[in-house]
Amino acid sequence: MIGQDPLDLDGQIAFVTGAGQGAGRAIALTLARHNAGGVAVNDFVADRADAVVQEILALGIPAVSAPADVGDHASVQAAMSAVEQSLGPVTLLVNNAGNAGPTATMGLSPQFWETEPEDWDRYFRTNLHGVMNCCHVALPGMVKQGKGRIVTVISDAGRIGEARLVAYSAAKAGAAGLVRAIAREAGRYGITSNAISLSTLEPPFDDEAMAEFLATDRTRAQLSRYVIRRFGKPDDVAHMALFLCSEAAAWITGQTYPVNGGYSFTQ
Repeated sequence: MIGQDPLDLDGQIAFVTGAGQGAGRAIALTLARHNAGGVAVNDFVADRADAVVQEILALGIPAVSAPADVGDHASVQAAMSAVEQSLGPVTLLVNNAGNAGPTATMGLSPQFWETEPEDWDRYFRTNLHGVMNCCHVALPGMVKQGKGRIVTVISDAGRIGEARLVAYSAAKAGAAGLVRAIAREAGRYGITSNAISLSTLEPPFDDEAMAEFLATDRTRAQLSRYVIRRFGKPDDVAHMALFLCSEAAAWITGQTYPVNGGYSFTQ
């Protein structure tokens, strides 16, 4: 290669939440492939995190499992402290954990006025409070190191709003605001904070099940809303996360990047 690779992570230590499957797994593996010095794989389910750790170790990159509920500040503190003792100071934080929390299934809610306040908690616990917890724990070490990258995965629901996902939309919009506020506070310490806004990722089906899924009227109608006529793939997210973690994005902060196949163009 001629010259230096701008996506080389130069041995930095990464902590990726919700990394036991899907986009989080792809992000963890992509950072490992681009010379992260080590990757901490967080997931609420320890077995999922362990499996991804084995994939990263097979690449020759140090990795540890960091099982924790990001909605619990003490759990995040314990997990990140263990990671730092094992791998070193964390300077790359990817807040990927989301959806409806660690144990709930994502799906459309009743209309907002038909929900109860306790119905909202599962969305805010992971999608907003979880991001706050992870940033709160990671930032002092980044300030001490004089460098850091924070990448937070939000949703187009937080950018443009989604009917019957009101609490989820609000939580993701809150995370987007948090991203910008941290960018303003932490920039003087060499720390950037950006967001990736997703729309729908394809489900993890085998070829036969995927063909059936794509053939339904509901799926075809949904795909018609995308300029690029497909759902997202985990690697689509991972490649943007890598860019924002890398030196190539050193002068970018406080921004939200839609990775959504043209689902929306504004803001």
